[in-house]
Amino acid sequence: MNTSIPPLNGDSSIATWLDHPVGGQILRELLAQGGQSADAFVPIRTLPLKRLVELSRGAFSQETLDEVVRRAAAGEVPEGAVPEGAAAATDAPPAATASVPAVPLREWTERIDRGRFTGRTVIVTGAGSGIGRATASRVAREGGRVIAVDVSQERLDDLIATHSGADIVPLVADITDDAGVARIVEAAGATIDALANIAGIMDDMTPVAEVTDAVWQRVFRVNVDGTMKLMRAVIPAMLAQGGGSIVNTASEAALRGSAAGVAYTASKHAVVGLTKSSAFMYGPSGIRVNAVAPGPTITNIEASFASALGAERVRTAMAVMSPPVDADALAASITFLLSDDGVNVNGVVLASDGGWSVA
Repeated sequence: MNTSIPPLNGDSSIATWLDHPVGGQILRELLAQGGQSADAFVPIRTLPLKRLVELSRGAFSQETLDEVVRRAAAGEVPEGAVPEGAAAATDAPPAATASVPAVPLREWTERIDRGRFTGRTVIVTGAGSGIGRATASRVAREGGRVIAVDVSQERLDDLIATHSGADIVPLVADITDDAGVARIVEAAGATIDALANIAGIMDDMTPVAEVTDAVWQRVFRVNVDGTMKLMRAVIPAMLAQGGGSIVNTASEAALRGSAAGVAYTASKHAVVGLTKSSAFMYGPSGIRVNAVAPGPTITNIEASFASALGAERVRTAMAVMSPPVDADALAASITFLLSDDGVNVNGVVLASDGGWSVA
């Protein structure tokens, strides 16, 4: 084994593992045992290998990860694999390696700015999973007091358990319920420095001729009404203290018509309207209101297809989208806008989509 090659661990990206003379063989062996090739990893090549423990829902356990890392460190090439330096002779199809660039891409690593939110109280909705959890985690690790809001006590308990010592106030509340919103504001206290409106739901990809009243109303109730209610509730405190920052979660569906069904698309266009109107109205009072439009992101929100037409059209558009990213990458964009680093940014819809919006 070439000792000049950096050692692999759980934080190494899947792409790094696949490109490694030993690690790549080990991963391909595991995939083959499940009847898959390295193509299965194409959408998530940039993620750390350890993320498979969560994403695989038990198929790739922590024990499996530990064993894979151990085997790679020991140079245990799978039986029958081609030794390093020999011609490749795996069962993986050409497409499995066709997307590997000649020069390895630089990998993004989260860099915590300790103290960026010290003394600040930040409300984060949807904090139990996905983008909301990643944002709550980053704000807390950067010194902030987080009011972590979610509809699931179990997810909030897990957030707290994995952030020992962080100043996180967990709160089970429904952002569409006025009483729930009031409890959120009460938990925050007199000073509310920032609000990350992240909680949201997907539709069922139906076009307008097929959408039901139930889907339309449910999507708008969460994505639009809930977003508006929290904005309405926190702005008086921000006005009284001379400023604050609000970041709403739009979507690529707020910038185009091909990313989702009509209900979700219309709801996210409405979020952009809420953002821009509020930025204009309250900017002179020191309140910045911006939105982030995520592209493909690995979260617990799963799309369903209740329409054959919707499935055909949306999947066609998805063929040219950027690979999905980990929620930490979205948290980086959101916390930038929430913090004083975004001091001169107001009324912007930041497309944090890996370039999907320019395709």
